[in-house]
Amino acid sequence: MLLAAWLAQQPGLAWDVERVLEAAEQRGAKTLSQVQALRQLVERAASLDTPAKLALINNFFNQRVAYAEDTDAWGVIDYWASPLETLQKGRGDCEDYASAKYFSLLAAGVPGEQLRMVYVRAQLQGRSVAHMVLAHYASPEAEPTILDNLQTELRPASARRDLQPVFSFNAEGLWNGVAGSSAGNPVNRLSQWRDLLAKARAEGF
Repeated sequence: MLLAAWLAQQPGLAWDVERVLEAAEQRGAKTLSQVQALRQLVERAASLDTPAKLALINNFFNQRVAYAEDTDAWGVIDYWASPLETLQKGRGDCEDYASAKYFSLLAAGVPGEQLRMVYVRAQLQGRSVAHMVLAHYASPEAEPTILDNLQTELRPASARRDLQPVFSFNAEGLWNGVAGSSAGNPVNRLSQWRDLLAKARAEGF
């Protein structure tokens, strides 16, 4: 627990490690094991440069979470799982991948203003489908890097011709597209996001 206490005290690490571990333990041995692996990864990532952080967290969830529709995983049409819920199930859809990476990168010290959840239309097997990815902006005007569960290699947005951004958001704002004008407060506009933020914060993120 000395490591957990040290991490919880580090500036920029946006989680309470002891609280996360306690919440994971309540969900069972499998979830606790997954969160302990995530804790070790975040500890490692915290000392690395941002591209390395992005790659580590992106790969962690792409490798450990199997894709599943909400109807199969949760028995409902649309459910936004918290990071611990996703690790407990070991399954999730695009929103679950994107949000788990978002909160984990915050924990690894990536500033929140550099991260946005992006709702896109993705070309998949000749069809346009609703999809969610995570975007990282090195600076406000920079081209974002896309973290995705469909295309696991990190790529700049310009290299993802298969994605058409619709809107993006984080805990601070809501925007048209990936770099468009402000579209208001995401907590007021997106009820699922509001509920997910509350769940993640209750878990210690």
